Amino acid sequence: MSDTHLARGELVVYTIAQTTVDNEKYFCDLDAVVGDGDFGYSLARGFEVVISDWDSLEYSDIGGLLKRVAIILSKKVGGASGPIWGTAFLRAGGSLAGVDDPTGEQVIAALRSAIEGIKQRGTCDLGDKTLLDALVPAVDELEAALPEGPDVALERAAATARERAEATKGMLAKRGRASYTGERSRDSVDAGAIGVAVLLEAVSKAWSEAGARLA
Repeated sequence: MSDTHLARGELVVYTIAQTTVDNEKYFCDLDAVVGDGDFGYSLARGFEVVISDWDSLEYSDIGGLLKRVAIILSKKVGGASGPIWGTAFLRAGGSLAGVDDPTGEQVIAALRSAIEGIKQRGTCDLGDKTLLDALVPAVDELEAALPEGPDVALERAAATARERAEATKGMLAKRGRASYTGERSRDSVDAGAIGVAVLLEAVSKAWSEAGARLA
């Protein structure tokens, strides 16, 4: 794998980790409306370890890095988030294992593997008012926009994630603690879906800003 491509993969993973830690309170506040309010706290504890251990993580390609992150999240993130996010990173890492310089199509395949892992681990699907309601359409948009280049594709994916995340307000929660509140769950957005939007917006911005340096 080229240093340039690995650097780009590292940029994405590190941006996700730092953005999650930076938004701990915001994510908790969103989750507290109809959940137990620990979404931001749980994820931040895992990604804090990713950041603190960053220079000592051992991997030879982006698939290896994703697997390392998966192990950390599975061990350090509590509640339902640990298994779900850990599975997502593990599936994506497995899809990219041993792949030198992944193409856009291979990245999409890795994201779809992550989505399938989330569906299976969380026994959820589109329409259940979860992070999938932002993630799936965002990946669809990313794939559709790839011919226009990664900068444009990421920007469009982030915009789609934001739009679909905001649209979870009015939906009935069918999974997680929010589902226990019944009709009251329609009054707020899904914290996980908003989280996906925030992360994609950060990745899009970081990728664009680093483009000249990493090209």
